[in-house]
Amino acid sequence: MYSEAQEASAPFLRRRVLSGKTMGTRYSAVFFAEAGLDETAVGAALFAAVDKVDCQMSTWKPDSDLSRLNALPPRQWLAVPEELLTVLDTAMRIGEQSEGAFDIGVGDLVNAWGFGPSGSVPDEHQTRVLEKHLRYSASDALEIDHEHKRVRKRMPIALDLSGIAKGYGVDGLACCLDSFGITRYLVGIDGEMRAKGMKPDGKAWAVAIEKPVPHVREVMGVMELIDAAIATSGDYRHWVDLDGRRHAHTMDPIGRQPACNRLAAVSVVMPSCMLADAWATAFLVLGETAGVELAQKRGMSVLFVLHDGETFQEIVILDGQHQI
Repeated sequence: MYSEAQEASAPFLRRRVLSGKTMGTRYSAVFFAEAGLDETAVGAALFAAVDKVDCQMSTWKPDSDLSRLNALPPRQWLAVPEELLTVLDTAMRIGEQSEGAFDIGVGDLVNAWGFGPSGSVPDEHQTRVLEKHLRYSASDALEIDHEHKRVRKRMPIALDLSGIAKGYGVDGLACCLDSFGITRYLVGIDGEMRAKGMKPDGKAWAVAIEKPVPHVREVMGVMELIDAAIATSGDYRHWVDLDGRRHAHTMDPIGRQPACNRLAAVSVVMPSCMLADAWATAFLVLGETAGVELAQKRGMSVLFVLHDGETFQEIVILDGQHQI
């Protein structure tokens, strides 16, 4: 655990930075609080919040609740934590709202293309089989019993929450700081961020938007956040090469293969990071035409970054309105 504290410009408040490892990456929390705050207790609570998500929703942990659900035969109920039920329920709702572009029932595709715990090399035979395989969405396959906090599969399906779990984890970090009465913060996991309030100097929290270029860490722009979350999905961080082509890790559940369109990255701003995370994935799958149309229809705020030869083109939708 790394900790930093320094005097802020506002009286009685100090700037703190806490961070640690989770979900194969790092989480961070930057916040302002009174000098007497028990920083050790806050740090422990932050780690517990993200560790709970990892232990429940990871496909890389064979004993996680999600892994146990994936291994369970159809039509058998499994009692699961309330947090996992919330994420499953939200994922299915966004799946319907996005016309199937967001679907957590892509675990078989994720593994076949080398992005899951089964290995880092695509299984070409399996990828071809899955392209022709009868598709069931998570909404088709899952049945949730909220009263008894349990879930079951109606038919075989492999679930993957990588497009929503980190966002939920960021919301958990935010709730953790809320519980300590902290009202000025920026929390994040691997680029998914959520802010509350403003810094003591009255400025918004500034979040860098990366240029979507592989192997390069370069800032393309800055987004200012106040009481909002931002999540980004793109084709430039995780991919595999197959038959001379680069295939990104985001799966198109309808096409049954990696998403393929002109989008390099999509950033979504919403009150909840869980929602922003899932919608960023959905828009990346939908592409530059259907995605923009749906963002406008739903009145959302989205930054679409398109490949345009050697450069990039931006489409900005703010509260459903196309910005020129």
